[in-house]
Amino acid sequence: MDPLSLLNEVLPEGIVDAHHHLWALREGHYPWLQEEYAGAAFFLGPYERLRRDYAVADLRRDLSPLRLAATVHVEAERARDEQAAETRWIDAVRARDGLPGVTVGHVSFLQPDLDAVLAAHRESPAFRGVRSKPVTAAAPGLSVAGAPGSLQDEAWRAGLARFAAHGLSWDLRVPFWHLAEAAEVVAGLPGLPVVLNHCGLPLDRSEAGLAAWRRGMEALAALPQVSVKLSEFGLRGGRFDEEGTVRVVAETVALFGNDRVMFASNLPVSGLSADIPRIVSAVLRGLGTCDPARLRQVFSETARRVYRM
Repeated sequence: MDPLSLLNEVLPEGIVDAHHHLWALREGHYPWLQEEYAGAAFFLGPYERLRRDYAVADLRRDLSPLRLAATVHVEAERARDEQAAETRWIDAVRARDGLPGVTVGHVSFLQPDLDAVLAAHRESPAFRGVRSKPVTAAAPGLSVAGAPGSLQDEAWRAGLARFAAHGLSWDLRVPFWHLAEAAEVVAGLPGLPVVLNHCGLPLDRSEAGLAAWRRGMEALAALPQVSVKLSEFGLRGGRFDEEGTVRVVAETVALFGNDRVMFASNLPVSGLSADIPRIVSAVLRGLGTCDPARLRQVFSETARRVYRM
């Protein structure tokens, strides 16, 4: 049985996609799509084909023939003076198209009106948390420690602590060379639910690179409030390493367990590297079993619990 048919059999109501993006370029300002095109400098390679609207119909098409029961929309780098506007727009999309199920928006932990922006987000009954990226170094061996917005910036940490008091979740997105530092920050906020994006971005699949990634993942897995998304396995230049992805998934599940991992498509960005059948096939191989209970956890139940769906 092919991977997608297997999941449709185990989850006839449909999977939960725990991370995707939508945008309508006429509805908002997305600088990375409309102005500051990075081209080949983007870590997953040229993304010219993303510079168009991406709607629920496109998401369903790209996930076909998988059925969708619910999804988590994650902020799409919309202009930072339109943070709450993005959440309101997603509410309108949901009312029209039935998806996304819940929303992860954006707020900067350095902005002085953090509480007011969160209050505006929370006017949406589907709002569950934020993705707010710390400043990170461009490559392993480089350091931004102490820079404004970095994981060591005291002002940024104070903003994260203020955010944690709101009872929302934080989607953490850093490359593998910052995972151990992120674990130090998260350990100081034991009540904060944290969802690590994209398996910690293991962009270096050499033995040395994977060893560094593994050390960071072990540090985060030791913190019970951290879960992780099995998503975005693309490599620099739009490459997809299927065997390496199988290994990354297997090691991630071994560290975090079935009940702390969740599948996520990261569409449409993941399409720069591979289509969904190829990605899902690698994830299923990494899980190492067709056990229905495990598949239901990874492709539905964990996301429903973590995002309070």
